[in-house]
Amino acid sequence: PLLKVQVHTKSNTKPNAKYQPPKPKKTIMPPTAAASASHRRNARLRREYLYRKSLASTESSDYEAKKRIRDALSQGKSLPTELRASYDKLKSEIDHEDDKHEGNTSHVDDEYGDAGWSDPRVCVTTSRSPSSRLKQFSKEMKLLIPNSTRINRGTHRVDELVDVCKTSDFTDLVVVQETRGEPDGLIICHLPLGPTAYFTLSGGVLRHDLDGGSAPMSEAYPHVILNNFQTQLGQRVGNILKCLFPIPKMDTRRIVTFSNADDHISFRHHVYSKENGNTTDKVKLYEVGPRFEMRLYQIKLGTLEMKDAETEYVLRPYMNTASKNTVL
Repeated sequence: PLLKVQVHTKSNTKPNAKYQPPKPKKTIMPPTAAASASHRRNARLRREYLYRKSLASTESSDYEAKKRIRDALSQGKSLPTELRASYDKLKSEIDHEDDKHEGNTSHVDDEYGDAGWSDPRVCVTTSRSPSSRLKQFSKEMKLLIPNSTRINRGTHRVDELVDVCKTSDFTDLVVVQETRGEPDGLIICHLPLGPTAYFTLSGGVLRHDLDGGSAPMSEAYPHVILNNFQTQLGQRVGNILKCLFPIPKMDTRRIVTFSNADDHISFRHHVYSKENGNTTDKVKLYEVGPRFEMRLYQIKLGTLEMKDAETEYVLRPYMNTASKNTVL
């Protein structure tokens, strides 16, 4: 007689397990016509910017040659020997130049060429999973910078964040970072071409932590004071910081100060009032807050999501020991 053999197979489902329907697949919506046009425009602007930047060395050498020819002609001296072959071409270009095109241009003029024509629009956000203190700090940064908008980071990636800011015509993106609930990083990304400046933060004091309380926050456009930015890199950093703020009125009484001392930038925010009305020159300062110390450690010639962007400046470990050598 044949033996009946029962084969028991293991089942992947646990006994008495509840049935869970499969999750629906996410449908990726195609980009709209406006978003596609914005992507093409930003890509074209980036290609044009890189091309003009590649010509910077040639234009710089031509500028130096034209400057030497102008000096020789104004002083009545003979032309340098190495410039005699190209004198006719350079002299023709000199005759057709006006005061605006006489100077030397660089990639900085392309990045901030439209600064001052319209008020900047700044987007303020945080790193992922921010603490309550970092959220409060980002709210105060939003109140500090006029025409700024604070958004919740959520789970958005950096490239998605930059893409949304470019599409929404933001001029700058400010990202604040933290370590164990203490704000310790600030990233300023200029859009759509860059640059991106990275700062460390220390000694942060929020408005409600100020001794004696803080003055009410004014919404007027502030005067920006840049103190002791002497070098070319210092002027570059000062340009990045001041372009976050629109042009103020002359009679505004709100002041934002960036003071450099040994490459450490102290930030202070004040309002002032004149004693005895407007009859004297004595003023009284009221700190509004927040306050913090900054130190630049990197500048990249690109936006935040570009991993292969050229590095303009980076702080090296051996630079910390050169106490007498300041870069700003």
